[in-house]
Amino acid sequence: MIALLLLLASSPQASDAPAKTTAVLQGLVAPNEPGLAVLVRRGGRTVFEQTLGVRELRTRAPIGPRTDFRLASVTKQLTAAAIVLLARDGRVRYDQPLTEALPGFPAYGKAITIRHLLTHTSGLPDYEQLMEEAEARGAAPWTHERQIQDDEVLALLKQTTQGRYAAGSSWSYSNSGYVVLGLVAARAAGKPFPDVLHERIFRPLGMTRTLAFVRGTNEVPERAFGHGRDAEGLREGDQSSTSATLGDGGVYSCLEDLAKWDEALRTKSLLTQAEWKQVFTPARLADGSEPHWPKEPGDENLFPGRPVAYGFGWFLDPWRGRARQWHHGETKGFRSTIQRFPETDVTVVMLANRDDLDLPALALRIAEAQLGR
Repeated sequence: MIALLLLLASSPQASDAPAKTTAVLQGLVAPNEPGLAVLVRRGGRTVFEQTLGVRELRTRAPIGPRTDFRLASVTKQLTAAAIVLLARDGRVRYDQPLTEALPGFPAYGKAITIRHLLTHTSGLPDYEQLMEEAEARGAAPWTHERQIQDDEVLALLKQTTQGRYAAGSSWSYSNSGYVVLGLVAARAAGKPFPDVLHERIFRPLGMTRTLAFVRGTNEVPERAFGHGRDAEGLREGDQSSTSATLGDGGVYSCLEDLAKWDEALRTKSLLTQAEWKQVFTPARLADGSEPHWPKEPGDENLFPGRPVAYGFGWFLDPWRGRARQWHHGETKGFRSTIQRFPETDVTVVMLANRDDLDLPALALRIAEAQLGR
């Protein structure tokens, strides 16, 4: 276990925060179990960093601040930033129809814009549902060995003739939309999407250990492997049939690099002030109304029927009256979350290589320790 506690003596609340944060983490991870990594930043400084458990069960190598975890949907904020940079260059436009950004897309894509994709208001069909339908029709099943690729997601979307709803008329969380954004970015830049992320975000920010993983093409440094819990305990379960898609969840990163990403957010570097403002402005529907989560429960429907604030790759719902920028990620064997409170300049990052921890809830308990009630 590696721990770093930097006490901020400016207030009693700040000086109590490390002990309270440690208490939140107490007992979560047994020795030699898959675990988690925790980072708290305040005012541009790391005020708490702790890693617990092992990267994988074969060698029992410990998790450290440079251990790379699959970010899952926390990837979306990076995909969105890449699109903003390409929009700055004039290679994409927020009002650009999908049929123009990806020639050959069916007619229903003419009403879908890049902005719709960024804000989950596109109405694109869910690609996992399309996979199930294709398999039911006799297509070869996708597995953790035969994983669906981005171009196959696009092919499934091209086989449909309409979206779930008219673009801009409703809101629903869309992994399909962010897979498509990765493809749009690659086409606009004229290079593979992992290269776009590396050249436009990771390299400029010094995120040397962060990458979009493509099996057989690159390797994840100090890789954490995912684990799931069953009746017999935690066992490795690192890949699923959808683990190879990129724009919606394919990035691996670590605490060391995510501190650099948070600093770019804090100082408003990488993007201009106007660009960051767009990123952190909640979307409205075409009629000007506030979006809501779908009423029907589902795996990607966190708060059925409730209002939702979402910008470009970020949820923007406040917490206890405090402005908040946040996202979480879930995929086989991994959980991740980032919770930012820009008015008080506090960020909580948690990464886990196990699927039995509620990281958003834990992160908010840590935020409470840092901010008070």
